[in-house]
Amino acid sequence: MINFKKVALDDKQWMEDILRIAQLGVSHQNFTNIFAWSEIYHYRVAQINDFLVVKGRISTGDYYFYPVGLGDPKTILEAMKQDAADCGHEFILLGLTPENVNELNKLYPNGFIYKEMRDSFDYVYLLDKLVTLAGNKLHSKRNHINRFKAANNWSFEPISPDNLLACWKMNLIWCKKHGCAEDKQLANEDCAVRRSFKNFTPLGLEGGLIRLDDQVIAYTMGEKLNANTYIIHIEKAFGEIRGAYQMINREFAAFIQEKYPEIIYVNREEDMGYEGLRKAKLSYYPDKMEEKYEAKIILA
Repeated sequence: MINFKKVALDDKQWMEDILRIAQLGVSHQNFTNIFAWSEIYHYRVAQINDFLVVKGRISTGDYYFYPVGLGDPKTILEAMKQDAADCGHEFILLGLTPENVNELNKLYPNGFIYKEMRDSFDYVYLLDKLVTLAGNKLHSKRNHINRFKAANNWSFEPISPDNLLACWKMNLIWCKKHGCAEDKQLANEDCAVRRSFKNFTPLGLEGGLIRLDDQVIAYTMGEKLNANTYIIHIEKAFGEIRGAYQMINREFAAFIQEKYPEIIYVNREEDMGYEGLRKAKLSYYPDKMEEKYEAKIILA
């Protein structure tokens, strides 16, 4: 049985050392997301032979992420299979990339059945397009921004310890308007957002906000995901203010481009199966999708 432990801030260094070498492009195998969502998905972590192993639990049972590390993953996968057997549950892997699927097929020919996890696909955009909004396809985004600028006395500023509380107060209003207490997925997200706010500095997060006069009406948070990709963990705006979402998206993209000239892509994470969120993410025409799959072992 693998000696898993609960995720703590103290795990950030060794986990990120492994993740940095792996240079993954998916959102779920990122320390901030694992830490922020650990209470919801009961994440536990372990280090085996310089590999990171993550185990979680949802309503249907326990599962694992594909092991991350350098070297042959076969020994690690065998240890994970044995852990599942010792704990009396199926061996299920979630969030596999196409590369993971190919590798698993080579290691265990016809050993797993696979299922697409469309609601968990990450939307990845070219940063420059989010900044310039060039082209006919993004014409409506430019219009929203131009009308917002013309109609409002607005300002953008990076998030800091001095204005973090103002963002949190705005987030509380947003949650009340959207019924976070009644929607289980939004309630779970709110738990992860709270952990992100509470640990903003130790997690190494950064962000930006939009004010109308002195009132925060939009904010966003993220960090570098790998050498050429930035990840957006949270983005909230008062949707009744026309152009608010488009403004925070564009202004923070410009912030990223100025601070990290090496960044090419922005991963804006998944849509969780929400039709409105999917439509909004597709409306920015992603350059690519980070596909994810479930693998369930076929028992002999």
